[in-house]
Amino acid sequence: MTAAQRTAVFVGDSVFDTTVRVAALPTADEKVVSTELTDALGGVVTNAALACSLTGTPTTLVSAVGSDAAGRECVTQAQGAGVDFRPEISDGRSSRAVITLGEDGEKHLILVPGARMYPSEATCRRLELAGAGWLHTAVYDPAAARTLIARCARAGVPWSVDLEPATFPDGIGTLAGHLDGAAAVFCNARAARALGPAPQRALFALGVRSVILTDGPDGARWCTPDEEIAVRPPAGPPLPVVDTTGAGDCLAGSFVGLMLETGDPVASLRYAVTAASHSCSRWGARPAYATRAEVNRLLRGGAGPPSAPDAAAKTPTRPGS
Repeated sequence: MTAAQRTAVFVGDSVFDTTVRVAALPTADEKVVSTELTDALGGVVTNAALACSLTGTPTTLVSAVGSDAAGRECVTQAQGAGVDFRPEISDGRSSRAVITLGEDGEKHLILVPGARMYPSEATCRRLELAGAGWLHTAVYDPAAARTLIARCARAGVPWSVDLEPATFPDGIGTLAGHLDGAAAVFCNARAARALGPAPQRALFALGVRSVILTDGPDGARWCTPDEEIAVRPPAGPPLPVVDTTGAGDCLAGSFVGLMLETGDPVASLRYAVTAASHSCSRWGARPAYATRAEVNRLLRGGAGPPSAPDAAAKTPTRPGS
């Protein structure tokens, strides 16, 4: 089985998102009227899986939903989105999110966890890993995720972690067992602030092999203990910022898909940055994700094909610096 045929496995959260756009957020006891509302499947790991599937990589999504109407709708939407969806259905409420968008496209999100935010430890213990080329997760259940990651380590399946600040409220050391040996960790600006002035060094000290620091409109950086490479969005007129929801998830899933195909982290990150930047120019998370053909057109018209060596700025660093 070739790398391109191997499956990307995503294990984590599925959330039913309700998104509204407002001219301004309401003040105390103020009513604001919105004429734009959408209900859609979301969640950090689910969004990443949906983005990965658009690269053409076979994608499996394992998550947990409730037995309510929101959970049923999550299943329906996931099954129609080109992924092998394997939900664990628990009695009770599904995880929900209410997202408000201002005129600048930046999101304000309220998460209401459901009966489960992550598949059970039993599900993670039974999950078939034969044929898996990569596993991506966010640690919403430390025990279940640790079981799964330990299995990946024994089977030689590389894994990546989306570092959500809510998953390490008592310090990054609580995730040491999940991060030691991770092929990549995705770290956004909020997570980076929680880690201190040198977030990549803190993660390397825990055994992480590479760190992807996302820099919003400036793109992202691929970091190893020996080098740091900045990847910027394609050149040309900037795209309008309509909705930033799920942009970081899009980047993570797109990166995983391209890594399984090419094995080239910089080319994969260049594709992922382009896909994530494009997603901000459309309404919604999953509905805004571009197809492989659309992203390739942007790459050709801006920063060049994925293998172009001049689309990234490379800065060697001393190990541990």
